[in-house]
Amino acid sequence: MENYEPSGTGESPLANITEWVNVTLPPRLLAEGRSEGSKAKRETNTMPQWAGSCWYYLRYLDPDNDRQACGPQKENYWMPVDLYIGGAEHAVLHLLYARFWHKFLYDLGCVSTKEPFKKLVNQGMILGEDGQKMSKSRGNVVNPDKVVADYGADSTRLYEMFMGPLEAVKPWSMQGAQGVYRFLQKTWRMIVDEDTGELAEAVKEFPAGETTLRLLNQTIRKVGNDIETFNFNTAISAMMIFANHLSGQAVRPKSAVQTFILILAPFAPHIAEELWQRLGYSDSLAYEPWPQYDQELAKEKEIELAVQVNGKIKDRIIVGAEADEEQIKQKAFASKKVVAAMANRPARKIIVVKPRIVSIIT
Repeated sequence: MENYEPSGTGESPLANITEWVNVTLPPRLLAEGRSEGSKAKRETNTMPQWAGSCWYYLRYLDPDNDRQACGPQKENYWMPVDLYIGGAEHAVLHLLYARFWHKFLYDLGCVSTKEPFKKLVNQGMILGEDGQKMSKSRGNVVNPDKVVADYGADSTRLYEMFMGPLEAVKPWSMQGAQGVYRFLQKTWRMIVDEDTGELAEAVKEFPAGETTLRLLNQTIRKVGNDIETFNFNTAISAMMIFANHLSGQAVRPKSAVQTFILILAPFAPHIAEELWQRLGYSDSLAYEPWPQYDQELAKEKEIELAVQVNGKIKDRIIVGAEADEEQIKQKAFASKKVVAAMANRPARKIIVVKPRIVSIIT
């Protein structure tokens, strides 16, 4: 076209190409009742590529339906989508448009729900090690194939979750990936004898002690809750704490070890399957139920609180987990360091934030 400006009639620029718009229908396109040589016009009102991606979740439900976008029975069964995870860079050009389209389809009676998604989570972007968006021109692209080759798929997967909150934008760090790799190595050595490849002698049928049981139940609770809220980084931190505890035990109860492997499995599935076999199981752990925790066993017996005087921490006190506010205050005032910091000045205000801090203002 020599001139591809708007037509001036409200139609698209394509409407100006009359030799393209006006066509003679070939036999294969003749509708019933139309004779050969019938004239027709091409559609010039084109839509953007988003016109397809905005409703693809509906078409997935009924992809072979040649009469409807989605049959009512299937749409009623599956919709709305329980969880939709997308990138923040698509927040408008896909996610917002999908919502507009869905509401339009609802008004037409094509769908039964006003909203397309029950829950929406926008994951953050992973930047290069220089803190910039990854691009070939900057030379800061991280090739996951190389990371997998050097550290394994589990380490790569685990580190992506450990980097920080799912919604946050965060830079890649090879040091961080190495740290997660060392955690998995430590977990392996904790359970497997490196010389024989068999179960380590320290792993035995032995009842778990009170401290181990408490920490294990706390870990099950923490990891389970964090999975539900997508706080994968803090779930991994909790597993690291438990692994450190267990590896320091001369005897590692087999029951505690296998429960730990089950909660590690969603994060590092390959190494977890290998360890599960070393424990003597032939079936995949994928068929095992998620471990349940005991609320009573998960309770702390004691808690530690920092004590600050006029905004500065002067001591830390340990009290029973069930201690009330008055008992905590008495313990704080029994501290010689706190008494010295108050310098015979009366306490004007005392704030107890259990289980974290006691703040004394003179």
